[in-house]
Amino acid sequence: MRVLVVEDHEELAETVAAGLRREGMAVDLAFDGPTALERVEVNGYDVVVLDRDLPGVHGDQVCRTLAEGGSRARVLMLTASGTVADRVAGLGLGADDYLPKPFAFTELVARIRALGRRAQPALPPVLVHGELRLDPARRVATRDGAGLPLSPKEFAVLELLMAAGGGVVSAEELLERAWDEAADPFSQTVKVTMSRLRRKLGEPALIETVERAGYRL
Repeated sequence: MRVLVVEDHEELAETVAAGLRREGMAVDLAFDGPTALERVEVNGYDVVVLDRDLPGVHGDQVCRTLAEGGSRARVLMLTASGTVADRVAGLGLGADDYLPKPFAFTELVARIRALGRRAQPALPPVLVHGELRLDPARRVATRDGAGLPLSPKEFAVLELLMAAGGGVVSAEELLERAWDEAADPFSQTVKVTMSRLRRKLGEPALIETVERAGYRL
């Protein structure tokens, strides 16, 4: 899942981003409204965590612009005010969910995951491919009942492959969905991660390389 965190309090934004990355998400940051709109224009996000009180362009206008522009990203709006009127106003602007500050990080993660599922075609809570099982909510992957010690990036790549239901996933899509904008598109990042994932999945091999197209299970 790729997430954009838009928050003008830089320390809070960095803390939230670090926590989400530990949960296996690819996270980009924006500290003001104009930068947020630029990021969304360039990158395909599943969820935008949007602070309402932003400099440059107010969060309300950012939310309205995303909704009117047909962005597929789901918007989770944050605000220091938790009144019913504010929640109604935020949802009326096109936000998909609303979370008042201060918030519990576990609740933030749960809401982001719920919105991420809505941003994609409906998938079962546990993904299964033969003897391979992956539970995104619990961050657990097993093969033949044995746990797989996957890194967050390996888990994200495997989740994308399993969600494709046997379809081919290109290296470009893997880089777009599993890494943030700091990733070098000309590096061997995807190949290296795929090699490690294959090694951890064991034999017989489960991941097929489709020449000039990508990878599939």
